[in-house]
Amino acid sequence: MEDDCLGSDEEFYTSDQEDDYSIEGLEESIDGLENDDSDTPWIPPKGTTTKVITKESLLAAQKEDLRRVMDLLFLREHHARTLLIHHRWDVEKLFAVLVEKGRAFLFAEAGVSVVEHQDGEPLLPSSTIMCAICIEDVPSNEATKMDCGHCFCNGCWTEHFVVKINDGQSKRIRCMAHKCNAICDEAVVRNLVSKSHPNLAEKFDRFLLESYIEDNKRVKWCPSTPHCGNAIRVEDDEFCEIECSCGLQFCFRCSLQAHSPCSCLMWELWAKKCRDESETVNWITVHTKPCPKCHKPVEKNGGCNLVSCICGQAFCWLCGGATGRDHTWSSIAGHSCGRYKEDKEKNAERAKRDLYRYMHYHNRYKAHTDSIKLESKLKETIQEKVSISELRESKNRDFSWVTNGLSRLFRSRRVLSYSYPFAFYMFGEELFKDQMTKEEREIKQNLFEDQQQQLEENVEKLSKFLEEPFDNYDEDKVMEVRMQVINLSVVTDKLCQKMYDCIENDLLGSVQLGIHHNIAPYRSKGIEKASELSASDKDLPLHCGTNGLLSHS
Repeated sequence: MEDDCLGSDEEFYTSDQEDDYSIEGLEESIDGLENDDSDTPWIPPKGTTTKVITKESLLAAQKEDLRRVMDLLFLREHHARTLLIHHRWDVEKLFAVLVEKGRAFLFAEAGVSVVEHQDGEPLLPSSTIMCAICIEDVPSNEATKMDCGHCFCNGCWTEHFVVKINDGQSKRIRCMAHKCNAICDEAVVRNLVSKSHPNLAEKFDRFLLESYIEDNKRVKWCPSTPHCGNAIRVEDDEFCEIECSCGLQFCFRCSLQAHSPCSCLMWELWAKKCRDESETVNWITVHTKPCPKCHKPVEKNGGCNLVSCICGQAFCWLCGGATGRDHTWSSIAGHSCGRYKEDKEKNAERAKRDLYRYMHYHNRYKAHTDSIKLESKLKETIQEKVSISELRESKNRDFSWVTNGLSRLFRSRRVLSYSYPFAFYMFGEELFKDQMTKEEREIKQNLFEDQQQQLEENVEKLSKFLEEPFDNYDEDKVMEVRMQVINLSVVTDKLCQKMYDCIENDLLGSVQLGIHHNIAPYRSKGIEKASELSASDKDLPLHCGTNGLLSHS
C-alpha cells in the first residue's frame, strides 16, 4: 500500500463521516478494546444464546422440551413426543394452540388418544379374539390394543410397523383401523418390531431421536463437510449466523456460508452467478457472433469485416449475414447491411453493460475475499512480532491491541467483501426493478456507496498499520502505532454498524419486497460461537417416562 494513503492523527478522529466520533467516546472505546481479549470466550447477550447439540447431548436436548409438555399436560412420554413432532418441536406454538383451541382440539389434531377405552368385558388370558385385519382368531395374549381402543393381532401390527418404518414414516405411525388418526404407542412399536426385526427397531429409535433435529425449526445440522455430527439450536431469531464447535461459520436460515449483509436469496443468486456459465455466455454475446451456417460462436481476430468460420462459411461481421468471399477494402461483393437494426444493437449493448457491471462488483468482492486469505497469514507473523516485543525491556508489555486489531480487520473486511454482492442486487434490476424509481435508486446507491467507501478506506488503513514492523520500533513509535490501530478498530466497528443500519432501515426497509430479504444482525464481537449443550442430565429419569427411547440402564 502507498504511504500517502494515511493522513494525520486528526483525520482518524474526525474524517468525513456523518457520525461525530468524539475523543471522549473514543477513549472509552479504547479502554474497552484493550480489555477485549480475543482468547476469552464470548458470552452472548441474554435471549440470543445458541447451543451445539452433539450425539451425546441430543437426548438431553430432547428431554428439555419433553419435560415441559409432560409436566404441563400430565402426559406420558410418547404422547408428549407425538404432540411435539406434530408441532415441529415448537413448544410455544403448542401451548398457544392449547390456550386458543383447548386440550381436546390439540390432542385430536395431533392424533393423541389419552382416554382409557373399556368397551365390554376385559379379555381373559385364555380367551381368543378375531383380528379384523387377517380375519383369524388369535389368543388375547397375542393381540395388542392401542390407546385409541383398536385391537389387532401382533402379527398384523408388526407387519404394519415394518412397512411404515421402511417407508420413512417412523415418527408418526397411525393406527391400522379405518379412518383412525391415532398415533401408535412408540413403546409398543419398539417391543413388537424388535422381536423379529431388531435392526428396524434401532432404525425406529434413531428416527424418533433425530426428529428433534429434522422436524425442529430451531435446530439444524451443521453443514460442515465432512459432517462433524453436530447440530445447532437457536433460541429466538432464525436470521442469525453461527459458529459451530467444529469451527464452521454458517447462516442458520439457509445453511450456506455466513454471508451478511447479503440476504439469503441474494447470496444464493450470487453464488450461482459466480459458479455457472452465465457470464461466459455474456462474454460470448459481447465478443463473438454466431456462424449463420453451423451457429458456432466466431471471434474476430482482424480488422476486416468479412470473417470465416472453421466450417468454411463466410459472413459479415457487422450484421452476421452469410456472404461470398469476394470483397474490397470497403465492401463485400453482393452484400449491403447499412440499415440500422435497433433490436440487435440494443441486445448486444445491454449484454455488454451487464457484463461490465458484474465484473465491477465481482472484482471488488474477490479482491477483499483474497485479502482476507492473505491477511489470515498475518496472525503467525504478528504472534512472532509480539513475542519478540515482549522479550524487550519496555514499559509497553501489553500487546493485546495487536490481536484485537487483527480480529477487527477480519470482521470488517468480511463485511466489506459481502457488501458488493448486496449492492449488485440491491441496485440492479433482478430483485427490486419496480420497487424504486430511477431517482430513488440513484440517491440510495450514492448513500450506500459513500458508507462503503468510508469503510473501505479505514479497513485499508488498519491493514497497513497492522503490517508495520513494530517489533523494530522504539517505544514512542510503538505507542503511535498502537493508538492508530485502536483508533481505526473503533472507527471501522462503528462504520460496519452504520452500514448495517443503513441496509436494514434505509434500503431494505424502504422497499415492499424488503421483508423477504432479512439479514443477520451485525455483531461487533464477530459471529456468535455456539456453546455445547450439557449432557450431564441425560441419565435423569423423566417424570412420566415409559420404557422407551430415553430410558437408560
